[in-house]
Amino acid sequence: MSRAPGAEPRAPARKIRVLVADDSRTVRRRIVAALEVDPEIEVVGEAADGEAAIALCEQLRPDAITLDMMMPRRSGLAVTEHVMAYCPTPILIVSSSVERGEALGTFDALSAGAVDVLDKPSAADEGGAWDRRLVTAVKLVARIKVITHLRRKLRPAPPLPPAEPARAAPAGEAWYRAIAMGASTGGPTAVADALGPLPASFPVPILLVLHIGAPFAPAFAAWLAGRISLPVSIAADGEPLPRPGQPGVRLAMPDRHLVVRQGQLRLTAGPERHSCRPSVDVLFESVAGELGDRAIGCLLTGMGRDGAEGLLAMKRAGAMTLAQDESSSVVFGMPREAIARGAAHQILSVGAIGPTLLALSRSRGESP
Repeated sequence: MSRAPGAEPRAPARKIRVLVADDSRTVRRRIVAALEVDPEIEVVGEAADGEAAIALCEQLRPDAITLDMMMPRRSGLAVTEHVMAYCPTPILIVSSSVERGEALGTFDALSAGAVDVLDKPSAADEGGAWDRRLVTAVKLVARIKVITHLRRKLRPAPPLPPAEPARAAPAGEAWYRAIAMGASTGGPTAVADALGPLPASFPVPILLVLHIGAPFAPAFAAWLAGRISLPVSIAADGEPLPRPGQPGVRLAMPDRHLVVRQGQLRLTAGPERHSCRPSVDVLFESVAGELGDRAIGCLLTGMGRDGAEGLLAMKRAGAMTLAQDESSSVVFGMPREAIARGAAHQILSVGAIGPTLLALSRSRGESP
């Protein structure tokens, strides 16, 4: 075939180079086979233990790693801490959600810098659905520019100073009725960091939508409860919206939208929004309609645009709206979309969100 004069042949697209680490040969083979079907992915190495995973990462410099949590000669958490300190690489945790200890360790790995998590395949996975989810997840994490996490490189980071204690506010004293919060990729750590400064007496209930695989939701609730002072539970359909002065985090149930309707929390099986159920937009829009200016919206790190229109709806209804800034976001997609729409009153680092929420909880509906 002839080319136009001066035209250069297009170089073939570079494949995504992946390192697969799992001590189970069966699982490792399943992962490799699923990835190698995709023409855009190349598996460049396999590791059966944690030490080998670290050595191959340093030698091969892959674009992404799929990483088991329970491995000999260094756990998945230890591998994550080393990799993120010395050769930062996007990590997809491929972990079992059945074992509580392993599931909780998964969120410690996410806190140490891993990007996302996928449940291991089971005997019930048929028709290639899990394989397609794996390929999609690997392509997603490989696109993310990760940063060095130095917390384990020299010595553990010192604990944060305790937040200023908040006075307990009577139910009639707090202006805001609820905080609606949404997050996706990078969300587990961002939520913990945002809510960590809040004391146990924080008077405003928090409604949370997090894009996370259904099997990991109970483990995330337990993990988050161990990281913050507030109680954490999965929202129940029909329970009353907690009143101001009744602190706590209500997490959306997987595969159900969380909405506020006539003073109750409702779980609905409505259509997906942005391929998501639960959807941040759905929660935010319901809060805008139900609570108006007596709510706070907070949109954290995440891929895509879920939550952007909902945050704008909350702002138009008079709510205070916050968005995480780019420098502290693992993925700036969702906050960026909201900011571009003019939906955020304040753009904050994740570390500034907790103190801002604390100040707002003591106000009468005005920014601090």
